[in-house]
Amino acid sequence: MSNISSHRALDRRFDLEQGAGSDAVHVDPQYGYAVTELFSDSGKKGTGIAYTLGGGTNLICEAIELLIQPILGRDIEELMQDFGRVQKSIAEHPAIRWLGPHKGVIHSALASITIACFDLWAKERKQPLWKLLLSLESAEIVSLIDFSYLEDLLTADQAMEILDSKRDTRHERLGILDEGYPGYDTSVGWFQYSNDQIRDNALKAVEAGFQAMKLKVGSSDPRKDISRIGMIREAVGPDVKIMVDANQAWSVPTAIEVCLELSQFNLSWVEEPTQPDDVLGHAKIASAIHPVPVAIGECVSNRIMWKNFLQAKAVGIVQADCTRLAGISEYLAVSILATQFPVKVIPHVGDMGQIHQQLVLFNHIALAHEKLFLEHIPHLRDYFVHPATIENGCYVTTDVAGCSTDLV
Repeated sequence: MSNISSHRALDRRFDLEQGAGSDAVHVDPQYGYAVTELFSDSGKKGTGIAYTLGGGTNLICEAIELLIQPILGRDIEELMQDFGRVQKSIAEHPAIRWLGPHKGVIHSALASITIACFDLWAKERKQPLWKLLLSLESAEIVSLIDFSYLEDLLTADQAMEILDSKRDTRHERLGILDEGYPGYDTSVGWFQYSNDQIRDNALKAVEAGFQAMKLKVGSSDPRKDISRIGMIREAVGPDVKIMVDANQAWSVPTAIEVCLELSQFNLSWVEEPTQPDDVLGHAKIASAIHPVPVAIGECVSNRIMWKNFLQAKAVGIVQADCTRLAGISEYLAVSILATQFPVKVIPHVGDMGQIHQQLVLFNHIALAHEKLFLEHIPHLRDYFVHPATIENGCYVTTDVAGCSTDLV
């Protein structure tokens, strides 16, 4: 028995170097985390994080205090045996649900709490998250997930069948543990960086082993974006993958117009071209700019929105983020759901890769999602006790127990 004996909610914010983290919409951001710490009577601590851009992190911390009571005093093993039901009961609390539902401050708080539970559970079992998830039977994975509102596309029984159907071929995909999961570099091309700075960063990224990079677009004058992407394509050559991210800056007509211009540079995807709740707008963009896929996820807040985006053929790159969803359990729901569609799963990494470096291993080995690459952003690595490690452009598989979310 290892009971959750106490907790803390912490507001952690970190200033960035000039220009870092900037995009067409978010100017001079901080990076922040609303942190949940769970302490067990065995002496272990579980740490959960919900990613922010600084402002309002305190509101999420207040919501953590509002939501956390049902898990206090619980044995962690007993809690995780039926976590899907527990999470549903918290999210659907009749006096609190109105504040969401399933989005915003409340949902971010649930993400932080959920990740703390998984971190504590993995530490109690003395396993990194990826190894713990891969050790579970299909029924145990399914019990972690709340499938409500997904039943028209994915029931618990169907999810179990999907997991079971991939189990016999897992051994064919275990090589990724030794190879490392490929990364792509986002830090080369922040919006406020000069052209010379971006070009230098891009060349350094290639030298460091990255074969893919992402650049920010969304200027008021699209010619600036077109010129900048053309410059980087010329600098890195035809074989390096280039993605662009507008961070919701465009209207649907503008997105279509600019994306068609940018497609001459052989883009791997266009990310967040317009307002993140506009499912039909994204579908229109996706149809117009095909075969360049649309990528979304960092602001898609719940599994129901993901169901709608997938049904509408409005997304080609699923950037589901467990710190935006209700933590690891809802992320698993989206990842399983995505196996039924012709999409690629490449998580958004607002958490600096700490958790998603492990979830992509589960995606590939347990669900047979294609091995692609995972975003890398290095700006907060010094604030983690066990930061994600990159060698020759690849994430090194961690052997540290937990989710690697502990902060110094």
